[in-house]
Amino acid sequence: AHGGMAAAGLGSGDFSDLREIKKQLLSVAERSRERGLQHSGKWASELAFALEPLPLSELPPPPALTEEDARDLDAYTLAKSYFDLKEYDRAAYFLRGCKSQKAYFLYMYSRYLSGEKKKDDETVDSLGPLEKGQVKNEALRELRVELSKKHQAQELDGFGLYLYGVVLRKLDLVKEAIDVFVEAAHVLPLHWGAWLELCNLITDKEMLKFLSLPDTWMKEFFLAHIYTELQLIEEALQKYQSLIDAGFSKSTYIISQIAVAYHNIRDIDKALSIFNELRKQDPYRIENMDTFSNLLYVRSMKPELSYLAHNLCEIDKYRVETCCVIGNYYSLRSQHEKAALYFQRALKLNPRYLGAWTLMGHEYMEMKNTSAAIQAYRHAIEVNKRDYRAWYGLGQTYEILKMPFYCLYYYRRAHQLRPNDSRMLVALGECYEKLNQLVESKKCYWRAYAVGDVEKMALVKLAKLHEQLNESEQAAQCYIKYIQDIYSCSESVEHVEVSTAFRYLAQYYFKCKLWDEASACAQQCCAFNDTREEGKALLRQILQLRNQGETLSTDIAAPVFLPASLSATNTPTRRVSPLNLSSVTP
Repeated sequence: AHGGMAAAGLGSGDFSDLREIKKQLLSVAERSRERGLQHSGKWASELAFALEPLPLSELPPPPALTEEDARDLDAYTLAKSYFDLKEYDRAAYFLRGCKSQKAYFLYMYSRYLSGEKKKDDETVDSLGPLEKGQVKNEALRELRVELSKKHQAQELDGFGLYLYGVVLRKLDLVKEAIDVFVEAAHVLPLHWGAWLELCNLITDKEMLKFLSLPDTWMKEFFLAHIYTELQLIEEALQKYQSLIDAGFSKSTYIISQIAVAYHNIRDIDKALSIFNELRKQDPYRIENMDTFSNLLYVRSMKPELSYLAHNLCEIDKYRVETCCVIGNYYSLRSQHEKAALYFQRALKLNPRYLGAWTLMGHEYMEMKNTSAAIQAYRHAIEVNKRDYRAWYGLGQTYEILKMPFYCLYYYRRAHQLRPNDSRMLVALGECYEKLNQLVESKKCYWRAYAVGDVEKMALVKLAKLHEQLNESEQAAQCYIKYIQDIYSCSESVEHVEVSTAFRYLAQYYFKCKLWDEASACAQQCCAFNDTREEGKALLRQILQLRNQGETLSTDIAAPVFLPASLSATNTPTRRVSPLNLSSVTP
């Protein structure tokens, strides 16, 4: 009875009948468009486009009309034309008293959008983007009352349930909203909008476990999407790969999602190459281009970012994503006021657009305006509690304000959202160090090194901690690991700390009276400006002591390493058993 469109018999993971799936997609795209649900219609159309075309005989028939539909047809046709021109109040006026499902939905949806539009217009007129939150959509309460009556009488179809869920979510009734969206997905599994709303409301894996979702092939798309959102990237990529294998290899939606997934695990090269591929296939696409620009920004690819910004500006300069790309472009050129301006413009276009709040926070940080930065980050978190960059940003602002206890709280939240991101761990370690909780600090640095340290700073920080605590063996061990780490990277070495490491090791070996190792390290010191003099001095001392015939002390075990490529003098290195590291591991 509910619009007669169960996802006919294809259970989850069953993609054996792609023709049937194509029919369902074309049909739901048409039905979404009739109701003014542009985004769900677009999603279904894009997905359908990725599948083989159907012969005439197999095209889905237009939705059958009921008596009620026929009665409301005139009002619906008129109202829909007003609706398409964004004259929502006018559309609702002519739909009063309509009984058919389709016309009733359009009536309620027009009222909802009218309230949203008024709210957004209010917001834009009010004091700049930082005064959000005061303006309410006035229509919501009435809509909720009317829809809940219909809901209790079981008179809502899948689209009606979706709208009811949206109204509940806007009123911050999250639990009720989730239940209604789950119900909507059962009644009309093909409507992507309901699934997408669920993606935004489910905040962790536990919540996901307790949902009773319909057994349909659409569930696979939902799971892949939510895994991406919840940072369960391995699982997400597996799902997308199986969808590609099932026959959706041409889907631009899936390609863009895979690119976003790689962006989320900071696999920048992979993400960049997929985005470039996507732009070849869909050159006028604007969605996700803000993510693409983040990647170009991280890699400091100025010409590419400039090209992207100009290109999007030509396509549509009043799109949120375009404003963000231009903001990133100015930020990369260190024009932070201009960048902040564009992020503000993005928020005027869509106050719920999350990325812009966070990026604006970053710009205010660059401009040393910490209070504005804190406000911006807080807004980002209000919009989405899972935005680890905003939590991390708040940590940084409080660090500047020298408030380590606050810092700790925010970095912890960021770390919970990204447990394997070394940057959060290093930040946490620094916090603990400031609070003089050195054991905790050591754990954080060690963990950062263990998960794969992006900025290669964890070992140095760990070594310096050991230095402070006079644990010279462990300190030397960390510096050795650090040097091996840096030199095993193919990238050119531009690390400030390499010289520090060599200087420490030279002095350490000198204390241990291991002259060969000490002089090898001292010679390395001479290669760096800041340690050159000390290196030379140490070499002179070593020479003196050697000439005096000091015997090598063999009773002190010291770590020995120096990869052959580094050992400047090819003196045979004494082999002393390297320290065992178990003592350092927290």
